[in-house]
Amino acid sequence: MNNPLINPGLGTFFWMLVSFGILVFILGKWGWPMLLKSLKKREEAIAESLNAAEKARIEMSKLVAHNEELLRQAQREREEMLSSARLTSEEIKEKARIDATEEANRIVESARKNIEFEKLKAMHELKNQIAVLSIEIAEKLMKAELSDKQKADDLVRKELENANLN
Repeated sequence: MNNPLINPGLGTFFWMLVSFGILVFILGKWGWPMLLKSLKKREEAIAESLNAAEKARIEMSKLVAHNEELLRQAQREREEMLSSARLTSEEIKEKARIDATEEANRIVESARKNIEFEKLKAMHELKNQIAVLSIEIAEKLMKAELSDKQKADDLVRKELENANLN
């Protein structure tokens, strides 16, 4: 078992140590700073991303709160408009009802006046007709009564007596 890789000699060990030292020196001089610089940039980029995400989350929560407030305000305005529309509708209905009632009362009053006028007119015509009929009847009775001279004199005397009494 004389394998130089498993049991290295003193010269091999020395050169391996020198090679490793050169590699550490080169990496230390140029490799590690670049690697650390890259890691630092990546760390800063991740921190900035986290900060930006946190700011975005805060901004998003503000926007959500603002949107919710806008939604509540829009709902309040909608309710106010609906309430206003209901009030206006009720006012229009009430005004229409009042106008209809006034119009109905005016029509009823007009009808009453027309009925009263027609009633008076009918009564006047009835009185005129009664008067005409009474005169015709009286005329016929008078002709019949006055055809006899004795009856005519009795009638005149009787009427004169009634006239004195009244």
